[in-house]
Amino acid sequence: MLTEQDLSQISAMGITKEQVEKQLEEIKTGFPFLRIEAAASVEKGIMSPSDADKAAYEAAWTKYVGEGHHVVKFVPASGAASRMFKNMFAFLDAPYDVPTTDFEKHFFDNIKKFAFRKALCQKCKANEGMSVCELIKAGRYKDVVANLLLPKGLNYGQLPKGLLLFHEYDEGMRTPVEEHLVEAALYAQSDGKAYVHFTVSHEHMAFFEATVEEKLPLYEQKFGVKYDVSFSEQKPSTDTIAANPDNTPFRTDDGKLLFRPGGHGALIENLNDINADVVFVKNIDNVVPDRLKDDTVRNKCLLAGILVSMQRRAFDYMRRLESGEYTHDELEEIIRFVQRDLCCRKSDIKQLEDAELVIYLKKKLNRPMRVCGVVKNVGEPGGGPFLCYNADGTVSPQILESSQIDTANKEYVAMFNNGTHFNPVDLVCGIRDYKGDKFHLPDFVDKSTGFISSKSKSGRELKALELPGLWNGAMSDWNTIFVEVPISTFNPVKTVNDLLRPQHQPAND
Repeated sequence: MLTEQDLSQISAMGITKEQVEKQLEEIKTGFPFLRIEAAASVEKGIMSPSDADKAAYEAAWTKYVGEGHHVVKFVPASGAASRMFKNMFAFLDAPYDVPTTDFEKHFFDNIKKFAFRKALCQKCKANEGMSVCELIKAGRYKDVVANLLLPKGLNYGQLPKGLLLFHEYDEGMRTPVEEHLVEAALYAQSDGKAYVHFTVSHEHMAFFEATVEEKLPLYEQKFGVKYDVSFSEQKPSTDTIAANPDNTPFRTDDGKLLFRPGGHGALIENLNDINADVVFVKNIDNVVPDRLKDDTVRNKCLLAGILVSMQRRAFDYMRRLESGEYTHDELEEIIRFVQRDLCCRKSDIKQLEDAELVIYLKKKLNRPMRVCGVVKNVGEPGGGPFLCYNADGTVSPQILESSQIDTANKEYVAMFNNGTHFNPVDLVCGIRDYKGDKFHLPDFVDKSTGFISSKSKSGRELKALELPGLWNGAMSDWNTIFVEVPISTFNPVKTVNDLLRPQHQPAND
């Protein structure tokens, strides 16, 4: 099935023949659905700390940072913003020339409220000889959109979301990249230095580097902090082979195999390359103006404080188990920590002898840890917190996407649809062990949690293999703690009109 030319192409990407053959088999057979015990809730698996507990955890984080630990803010920022403008691209292609849908009308009725309006107006004047308002008055709505989305104008349809103008301030406009730099200064700095890492697409790397180089001095002066900003690209070795509907390898017109990016799960490799004690992970588009950052900062410190507090206990227990100096009562204490605090349960644990119990507890304690902020479900698309069965028969907290739910199982569908909470990708990660050594994160991926999606290339249908998602299967074998945080910390921008929400507008609007 694979030719010498194929093997040469595969090798150049850092992929083995065995990997490709395994991926083709996975495309053919598909992946098993997860077995679910329950949707997580405050009553079952989600922490809801009291005010006193919050204060203690925030103090724990302040103390931890003061001890000089290395903290990094990790921001997945790959890809163009084309999906954000899906509705406006549809308007460009529509047979009508004036706003017709509610989305289109809302966009044009409020066009003066977008942070990019001045830049758009300049492009319209340069290309059309008229301002945005003049074009709208003349009924030339599509010219406005063309100058927003296409290369002749701002080219927002192809730029990465992180470099679009999101928020307006008296001193100017800010992109999401800038907002993340501000956040890093507010909760992720240590010894006056803030480390920020962006994962970007190759074609956008130069744009990101230029933006950061231009803006960094401004924020270093504003916050009295020195930044260390780094970038990485998704590795070619994490691309996955595409297949035809009959499961044979999909080939391009020149006969080469087609490989596609494996989804955000590929970024576990990028995260694995980060040298840090604690890593904050947050999506590029979930940012707010400064006037609303207090909630974000306070709750980030809360999550981080919970992480380092729980991690410290896990480390202490690991050292005790490794030393061999423990009593049966102390083993009972460790079991309670694993079951109550880490929400990892084993139904037959009472049947284990002490020696077996020690082996089990070491395995469950000695792994990466993440604390995930979850918000009350408001109907946003995405994953949710669940308690799921693992391959070893244990039940533990997991973040699930809809693609991982067996839609033929009415009970599971009801759990997913009626879940009380939602995962906004708000993670704080501990990636070192009790000895201070870094975990090798790919070792903790559940490789059986990928999924197959239907795509097309040059008008031909294909099957695409998505790797286990970064905060789903790629972190499946981590210790996971869910913590309820306020909805005010979740303000994603999935469509351009989301920028018209009050949370993304100046205070006087």
